[in-house]
Amino acid sequence: MATPPTPAAPSNAAASTPPRLFAAPARYARTVYAIAAMETRKLRHDPTELLTRAVQPMLWLLVFGQVFARSRAIPTGNLDYVAFLAPGVLAQSVLFVAIFYGISIIWERDLGIVHKFLVSPAPRTALVLGKAISAGVRALSQMAIVYLLALALGVRLDWRPASVLGVIALVLLGAALFSTFSLIIACIVKTRERFMGIGQVLTMPLFFASNAIYPMLMMPGWLRWFARANPLTYEVDGLRSLMLAGGASALGLVRDFAVLGVMLALLVLAAGWIYPRIVT
Repeated sequence: MATPPTPAAPSNAAASTPPRLFAAPARYARTVYAIAAMETRKLRHDPTELLTRAVQPMLWLLVFGQVFARSRAIPTGNLDYVAFLAPGVLAQSVLFVAIFYGISIIWERDLGIVHKFLVSPAPRTALVLGKAISAGVRALSQMAIVYLLALALGVRLDWRPASVLGVIALVLLGAALFSTFSLIIACIVKTRERFMGIGQVLTMPLFFASNAIYPMLMMPGWLRWFARANPLTYEVDGLRSLMLAGGASALGLVRDFAVLGVMLALLVLAAGWIYPRIVT
């Protein structure tokens, strides 16, 4: 009489499938964290950078904001002009921190650091994303400065945890987006002089063709179309909704996050593809 076949034991390959599925994302996350931590530690060598960057938002809020608040020339609805301006100044501060971040890539190429990164097995997008996150961490210091200035000027801020976390998320998204865009420019131009020139050319159109210092309703039609294609517009709109007590989004908060998230993802993919070309 034939004995029934014994069931086969599960193979090692099948048993190890779940760990393998999670191993790659975990390794990717560790690489992103390592790059972000390395870049953030550079602040220890020059902590005065955080203080010098406080000058610009102070000028905008204490000088520009106070003068235009007296003129009452800009319609801001139920908000006084300083309150309307504060989220725009925060977005501008994030933009200025991030848009010149790419120059560090040129320095790293000249020092040979980029070559070491590129011969490592780390995914190129992980290298880019790590640098983008570190730019976001630097931008959080600007958030603290603008919050303190706005509080001193009597702006009614929304302190609900969900709103503060939303502002942090928008600051991180905006800084990551513009720093990645900056990295792409640095990979294309490859020299510090050209990069600084292009960076200065880009910051003013991005800032003035947005809703940072005046509402889009005041813009002519052609400029309004440009503002709707400008990612800074969506960052300002989201910040104005979450940062201010009684603030409201003109474009839709979900759209603000979606536009910034999709643009960041596309830029990270593009930067990951172009990043190795900086050494050629």
